[in-house]
Amino acid sequence: MLLGEQDQFLSYNGEVLVFQLSKPKHAEEVDEKPMNLCVRRMAFNRDTKLFVQKSSGAFSMGASHSKIEMICCGCTTDSRTGIILPCILMKKKKRNSIKYFLLLLHSSNQFEPSFYFKLNYELKEDIRLFAGPSLLWRHANKLFYISSNTCVVQSAPVHLSSVVWTGEIVGEGTVVLGIRTACLPETEDPGGFSVSDRAIWGSEFFGYAVQSQKFLSGTCFMPHAYSRVVSSVHVCRSERLRKQLRISLVAITHKNQLVWFQNGAPKGVCELPYEKPCSVTPALTSSRDLLFAVSFASGNSCVVQRRDSLQVASKWQKVKCVLVDDFIGSGSEQLLLLFKDDSNTDVLSTFKITDLGEVNYASGISYKHDVPAAEGLQENGLLTVRALETRLQAGWTSVRELQQHLGLQKRVILESCRALIDLVEERTHILPNPKEVNCRRSLLNSAKPFEGLVSLWDDVENPPDSLSKETSSASEVPEHFTEELWQRVVGDSLVVGVKLTESFYLSLSDVSLSLVMNQDFSSISPIIKCQSKIIKLNKAFSALAVSSSQIEPPPKKMKLDLHSKNDLKKEFPKRSSRNQLNGAKAVTAVTSLSPLLAFHRVCCVVLLHGRKQNHQNDGLQQSKKITVLCGKILLSLEDISNGRYSIKMLRDNSYCTGSMEDILAVLAVSVRFSFQIVSCDCTLTPVSSWLLGEMECTPFKECQDNIFCHKAGNVHGTIFNWALRNPFEGLLTIFCRNLTVLFQCLHSLTRVLPPSCSVKLLRSGSKQVLTEQLSLALEKEMLILKNSLFLKETKAGNSWTWGNESGQKSNNAPLASLLDTEEGVQQFRKKLQKEREESVQSMNQTLNGALYQTTALNIAEAQLSSDMIVWRLA
Repeated sequence: MLLGEQDQFLSYNGEVLVFQLSKPKHAEEVDEKPMNLCVRRMAFNRDTKLFVQKSSGAFSMGASHSKIEMICCGCTTDSRTGIILPCILMKKKKRNSIKYFLLLLHSSNQFEPSFYFKLNYELKEDIRLFAGPSLLWRHANKLFYISSNTCVVQSAPVHLSSVVWTGEIVGEGTVVLGIRTACLPETEDPGGFSVSDRAIWGSEFFGYAVQSQKFLSGTCFMPHAYSRVVSSVHVCRSERLRKQLRISLVAITHKNQLVWFQNGAPKGVCELPYEKPCSVTPALTSSRDLLFAVSFASGNSCVVQRRDSLQVASKWQKVKCVLVDDFIGSGSEQLLLLFKDDSNTDVLSTFKITDLGEVNYASGISYKHDVPAAEGLQENGLLTVRALETRLQAGWTSVRELQQHLGLQKRVILESCRALIDLVEERTHILPNPKEVNCRRSLLNSAKPFEGLVSLWDDVENPPDSLSKETSSASEVPEHFTEELWQRVVGDSLVVGVKLTESFYLSLSDVSLSLVMNQDFSSISPIIKCQSKIIKLNKAFSALAVSSSQIEPPPKKMKLDLHSKNDLKKEFPKRSSRNQLNGAKAVTAVTSLSPLLAFHRVCCVVLLHGRKQNHQNDGLQQSKKITVLCGKILLSLEDISNGRYSIKMLRDNSYCTGSMEDILAVLAVSVRFSFQIVSCDCTLTPVSSWLLGEMECTPFKECQDNIFCHKAGNVHGTIFNWALRNPFEGLLTIFCRNLTVLFQCLHSLTRVLPPSCSVKLLRSGSKQVLTEQLSLALEKEMLILKNSLFLKETKAGNSWTWGNESGQKSNNAPLASLLDTEEGVQQFRKKLQKEREESVQSMNQTLNGALYQTTALNIAEAQLSSDMIVWRLA
């Protein structure tokens, strides 16, 4: 076999691989020298507009007395690395056997034998390469395949007349599409297969998954009526939508047609210009056009363009091969047509590269009018780099400005925290000097030097009256307002509690605690995020949450911005809040423990926030926000490890010996749920037996109506309160850590309750308490509405009087006596005119914006409070 007598072409990563078999030209050298498989890597040069050789390689095939042929080549995935590599199937035929072997080509131009096998027949029909690498063929209407993983020829349990496509389908792996004689077994599902079509046409289209050995219905690819005319198929896209396979493909037929199928239905057809089409290959061009290159047995080719419809865009004759790849490096695909040329021995001498658009290169054409490719690319590259540099610089500037802003924001927050601590500890806060700020900022990687923080008001010796009033609020706090400050560790939570004196907490509302780290940290905020609760210890063990996470009813009306109520100078009495605080024994703050343990040893300042109310003579009370220092707590990892702050709930003669602080700590980290249990047929004695028996509960010595669960497992530490209203109705209150514990308790309870019992979740609070709160809230709302009708504007220049409020004495002389004389008539006219003016004035009352805003906020707050209680009662 002479050089160039048999060539194979393959496109790979924009290059053209030319495989050739070479052997000696003289007959006397046939038995002496071996035959070689040579490969040449050819790349398109945009300067010379020609293909040039980049590299080459060779593989020795052994003695040349064996007849060696190249069967086919392609690009498949190597299962060992997942890399797509060129591979070529070779045949070595001896006198008594036929040996086939598959070679892989690496980037170093080294050939690697993948596997080989022997057959007693030649491969001629439907030979396909697929991932593995693997090989598939058809022989005697049977399907055979072999993989590099097994190296054993296997037979598929299917009979078929032709293979039209082999490739990957989403969710199915490697799939073979073929045509077989229609078989109509009774076990097949008529809904999945078109039995009538197969019976009429005598053949059917089907899919076979090689790995799973599963058959796929041919109706998701195309109707069975096309099974007698289709010769080749290419699947363009496959996907699964709601467990249903959706396929887009093109097929060429023996009727010289190209048909587009979408989800098993034909969507377009195009008549081809030549007879006997063999294969179809898609290409996606730079203009996002989808082209289909069709090759014919006569050596001709054409391109079908898919836009609004399928139509032949171009055609060529005497085409040796059609390849699809990015040959010019533009980022999109082009068609490479290699033409037959007997006058030239170079395999890539006559060619054409086109995408039916801007790209159009052909051999033997002068490109002098074109701009030199290197110069054009260099100029475009320079402009692109400059534009990218400009965008990068702008982005970097924005990032630096954002970093400066975040750094300044962090310094303001930290300095504000330090000023707050100094304020509550009655120390004079001194702003840092520029050198100290610059030193701190260098640690925080901030920007501008000598940028310090200044006061928001002018530095004067005598501060304004408003500031003096704010700072003097601490002096209004009694010297001994706290009875006890304690801390406990419950699981991963730290609980800090403050017990206030009775005279102090009765005059407070909106009470909460906050924790501030006393250390001077430069990179983190010293404010510790925590959740505050006011716990009232009585027979029902109520725990009132005052944090922002408290549930709210569905909105019934537009909510005004209540955050501005801090600016109001006067506020109507909050009798409901005071009533809730009358039984309060402690204010607690709960925070996560693990972030604090990262410092090993930390000291925290405990601050109390609230509103202190002073009663006025007009029935109103003036409230002022106060922040007072309750003390400091010290937390260390050693104390936590030694269990110094752990809660201790032990049994002692059928009682739980937990201290009051332990009980309050458990309540602080627990969530409260109340259930109304009603039984119509029998009494509720099983509830008490369940609590003392199965749940292993013992009552507290301090309040024996509340019991603590000692049962091992998740429910340990749960607190119950069971109150019987009558033998058939009771209220069960559960304090548990989370909803999982709640569900476990309810599941255990329902197993002991009679089937006729009903368990109803109560929103919050007892009906009697909520009714009392509703009456107080409605009374407050009526008082606000009443007072808003008689508001007076007292500012100078806008004062007005109504009726006889001017202080002048009216003349009550009889009307008849006034009309007897002329002077009396004039006096009557003046009086009538004055009353008319006063009436007009009374009809045109005006309010300034601040007073109107105050009134509107008070009304909205009162209405929202009453709506909340009504929702909880519903």
